[in-house]
Amino acid sequence: MFAKAKKSTLRELPILLVSALVLSIVVKTFLVQFFYIPSGSMENTLLVNDRVGVNKLGALFSDIKRGEVVVFRDPANWLSAPYDEKTGLAKVVRDSLVFVGVMPDPAKQYLIKRVIGVGGDRVLCCNAEGKIEVNGVALNEPYIYPGDKPSDSEFDVTVPKDFIWVMGDHRGASADSRFHTDDPNKGMVPLDKVTGRALFIIWPWKNIGLLEVGKDLSEIPVTSK
Repeated sequence: MFAKAKKSTLRELPILLVSALVLSIVVKTFLVQFFYIPSGSMENTLLVNDRVGVNKLGALFSDIKRGEVVVFRDPANWLSAPYDEKTGLAKVVRDSLVFVGVMPDPAKQYLIKRVIGVGGDRVLCCNAEGKIEVNGVALNEPYIYPGDKPSDSEFDVTVPKDFIWVMGDHRGASADSRFHTDDPNKGMVPLDKVTGRALFIIWPWKNIGLLEVGKDLSEIPVTSK
């Protein structure tokens, strides 16, 4: 009886492995993908080497909203070309994790920032109090890195339809929309470059938790686009 059970298990093992692989690919493609944080541009909301879970489904079926933290593909060469230093077994393991969605593809350049403006918004910095305004409403931004100003550079932009204006929470260390106003998109990120919303930190254990949406930003009415 035990021999039969063992043979049955061995026959089912390939089916289970293939099923698990297919499920992981479906989850990666349509539901949740995991990314690591390589820089300090989102401190202290996200720290270097944090791992975040990104909801991809929500970006497909609902509007990206102000205050959300989003992951997006490099919209216009914001990042330098990646250098892949892994070889041998390390590369095989890394490529396998990329394939099943546990790690992002290093050949595809991703960034993570907070959405400050959506299509139709006028975003400017700064008012007489030194705050950013969206559609005339001054923002209180408790997520900004301690000691940072809302922005060291001035800007006054109107976000086109199907684009977003993004900024890192560590304003003094984030080369975000403010620094790319000379690119073809004038610093805006096309919505079709957005991979999804970053919802929670999954690693390390001490940092596990949900990512909060900027309250002031989320309460500003959406303008006509």
